Amino acid sequence: MTHAEEWKVGVYLTEEDGTTKARAVLDTGKTQLVGQGKARCNPQDVEIPAIGDELAASRAMRDLAGQLMRAADRDLAAVGAVAEPPRTGYGWPEDLGSAK
Repeated sequence: MTHAEEWKVGVYLTEEDGTTKARAVLDTGKTQLVGQGKARCNPQDVEIPAIGDELAASRAMRDLAGQLMRAADRDLAAVGAVAEPPRTGYGWPEDLGSAK
């Protein structure tokens, strides 16, 4: 069986007062997930905006990837492919507590 889809991801960056924030938005055409990321420039460092953009964007995409993995885990459990959703944590460390 052949299957093809196109999912679109947009990454949106804002910078204010030395803090860069990123939103990574996945649109599957059926649902939308949003990942968040942030980077802060140390006041003693030389300000190079591209580095803050890279860090914030990568953190937002990592958050988004974790959400997508958790959704797949839930879907596998819903169709009986696994006994229950795995309790493996994805994403940021503070998310690990909620996976238990």
